Amino acid sequence: MLTIDHLTVEYYRRGKVIPAVRALSLSIAPGETLGLVGESGSGKSTVALAVLRLIPPQDGTIREGRILFQDQDLLRMDEEALRRVRGKNISMIFQDPFTALNPVMTIGEQMAEGPAAHGMVVSLEEALTHVQLDPGRVLKAYPHQLSGGQRQRVLIASAILTRPQLLLADEPTTALDVLVQKDILELLFSLQKELGMGVLLISHNLGLVARYTQRIAVMKDGEIVEQGAPKELFSHPRHAYTQELIGALPKLLYSRP
Repeated sequence: MLTIDHLTVEYYRRGKVIPAVRALSLSIAPGETLGLVGESGSGKSTVALAVLRLIPPQDGTIREGRILFQDQDLLRMDEEALRRVRGKNISMIFQDPFTALNPVMTIGEQMAEGPAAHGMVVSLEEALTHVQLDPGRVLKAYPHQLSGGQRQRVLIASAILTRPQLLLADEPTTALDVLVQKDILELLFSLQKELGMGVLLISHNLGLVARYTQRIAVMKDGEIVEQGAPKELFSHPRHAYTQELIGALPKLLYSRP
C-alpha cells in the first residue's frame, strides 16, 4: 500500500543544510501496523511529514526518493490530487493534543472543517461514539473544556471520519500520563482492526510500540538501522542502538513481547 524508496530529506538551519532523513526505504502493507522507533531528532516525524508533503519549503526539502501510495508517487502529484489523498485516504494524528486543536473553535466546528471537503464516510456523532465520547457534549465543547485524553480521542475521531486506508500516528500519547497512554493505544488499535487501516506508529518508546505493532523499524540519525517483528528484535537485536533501546526499557511499565 505504501512504499517509501530511498527518501532523503534536508532541513535548513542558520544557513546550513542539515540532513534529517538519509536514503530511507520502508513499506506498509494494507492493514499492517508498523512501528517507527527512535530518539528525538532521529528523523522519524520527518518521515510522516514527508509522506503528506507537509514540510514547509522555507524549512526544508525532500531532496530525492519516491513515496508510492497505491502505486502513485505522492511526491509527483499536483496539489489538487494530493489534497484528495490527504484526509480521505491518508490521515495523520499529531503528537500534542494540547496544541493540535484551535482554542477558539468548538470541537464540532473543527472536526467538520477539514474532512468535510473530502467527503465524510462516518458522521461526527458516529466517530465520537467510536472513541467512547459523548457527541452531544463534546461537539459543543471547546478544547479547554476537555482533558488531554479526551482531546486525543477527538483527534483520533477526526482522523477516522473518512475511513482512511492509512493512518500516520506521530507520538500520539507522548503528552499523556502512562495510564491514559495505554487506554488511547488500546482504542486506536481496536479501531485499526475494525476499520482495516494500515498504521504507522511513530514513537521514541520501543516497549510501547512492541505491544501494538506487527513490525518495527528502528531509526537513528536519519537512517533505519534495523527492522523486524517485535519478538525477533527483542530476542536477537543486531544493532548496538537497538540493544541500547531495549536495555533502557522501564521493565515495570512495559513487558517484552
